[in-house]
Amino acid sequence: MADRKSSSSSRLTVRRKEKAENEAKKEEKLPKEGEKPPKEGEKPEVNGKNAPVENGEAAAAATGAENGAAANGDKPEPMELPPFEIITGDRMDPFFFKFQFKNVEYSSGRNKTFLCYLVDQGTDGLLRGYIEDEHAGGHAEEAFFQQVLPNYDPACKYTITWYMSSSPCAVCAGKLAEVLKSRKSVRLAIFSARLFEWEEPEIQAGLKALAAAGCKLRMMKPLDFTYTWDTFVENDEEQFTPWEDCQENYEYYQDKLADILQ
Repeated sequence: MADRKSSSSSRLTVRRKEKAENEAKKEEKLPKEGEKPPKEGEKPEVNGKNAPVENGEAAAAATGAENGAAANGDKPEPMELPPFEIITGDRMDPFFFKFQFKNVEYSSGRNKTFLCYLVDQGTDGLLRGYIEDEHAGGHAEEAFFQQVLPNYDPACKYTITWYMSSSPCAVCAGKLAEVLKSRKSVRLAIFSARLFEWEEPEIQAGLKALAAAGCKLRMMKPLDFTYTWDTFVENDEEQFTPWEDCQENYEYYQDKLADILQ
């Protein structure tokens, strides 16, 4: 008899619990006072506004996937950069010049190259402008011979002067050396604000090969910065004032370049 009472009491408790849970679920589905029930296909409201659940769900899924990958020890897929872009123009923004051409020793954040060019073709006049490369897909040095001077006339003499934010990398130095060897009437002078990774052996070998091919290499002096500002920058007739350690940094880099080319 005691067993029956206990069993009956247990079943009654279970029914009451299930009834309470069902009523709680119904209350969650009912809109609160002052709120409109969502229409069919519409997301529920949060603080009186339709919540952008789809975007939130996508973000949550992406975050969950990344966390899951990290937990499993898997590396997330690298983000793809857009294709590189070569920008050409007549005069650059003054902010870009002051930042990209500053001849500091540690060039943090300066991950592109600005190349200002002058091309004297004799009777055909003078070409002037600048090239800026984006990302790592293509470099300004190579783009110059593709976009600015794509056609070579052996009967014409070319005197080319570049003012660069950074000296050429090893690959570009090698390509430029080949261009100078194959185009005998081209004379190239490169004046750089900074030396790019000058401690690396392949960089030093590339600069030596470039000099051996007849290219004039020199670091930019304070007067070169002033000339570049006047000639290639949208300066609104503002006078350029070199930064405090401009001369000191030039001497530092010029000594390094001289050591490499000796």
